[in-house]
Amino acid sequence: MTLPIVVAITGASGAPYAVRLIESLVAAGRPTWLIVSGHGLRLLSTEMGMASIEALRAKVGQAGWDAHVRVYDDADRGAAPASGSTRHGGMVICPCSMGTVAAVAHGTSRSLVERAADVTLKERRRLIVVPRETPYSEIHLDNMLRLTRAGGIVLPASPGFYHQPAQIDDLVNFVVARILDLLDVEHTLVRRWGGTPDALSPDA
Repeated sequence: MTLPIVVAITGASGAPYAVRLIESLVAAGRPTWLIVSGHGLRLLSTEMGMASIEALRAKVGQAGWDAHVRVYDDADRGAAPASGSTRHGGMVICPCSMGTVAAVAHGTSRSLVERAADVTLKERRRLIVVPRETPYSEIHLDNMLRLTRAGGIVLPASPGFYHQPAQIDDLVNFVVARILDLLDVEHTLVRRWGGTPDALSPDA
C-alpha cells in the first residue's frame, strides 16, 4: 500500500512551487491529500491566475488529478489528516507562511493545515515546511528553530544556481526536487551534482 502525501498550500509567496510539487506527485503516481487555506487560494489566483481548485485541477491534468488527488476543506478539523490514526507518508506545507510556522511551532492549531502538521509531528512523521520570507526576523528564526527541534524540516525556497538555470522553471524544479528527495519520491526534475558544473549527472 502506497501511503498518501499530505500537501498544504498557505499564503506565503511561492505558488509555482506548490503547483509543480502536485504535478510531480501525480506524475509519480503518489496519492496526494491536498489542503488549501483561504490565503493559499488567493495566492494561487495572484501568482498563477488560478481562481479555484478546479483551475488547479485543470493545470495538473484532470485524469491524473482524479486518480491521485483528494481535496480537504481547511475548515474541517475533523477530516482524515487531522487524526493520528490515519496513516500517511509525510506532509509538506508549500509555501508555508510565517503565521503557519508559528502556529505549528507552538501547537496552537486553528485549521486543518495546522492540525494536520501538529499530528504529523506528534506521530513522528516527516513534516517539511517551505517558507519563502525574507528577511527573517528573530521571531521567525526562533519559530523555525522550535519547529526543527520538534522534528520538522525547514526547507526554504532558496534555489541554487550551480546547475546553470536558464529559465524560471529551472529554479522552481530545483526546490521541488529537494522536497521530493526528502519524501523519497523518484523524479527527473533536475540533474544531480557530480562534483563540478561540467560533471552534473543526467540521472535523477
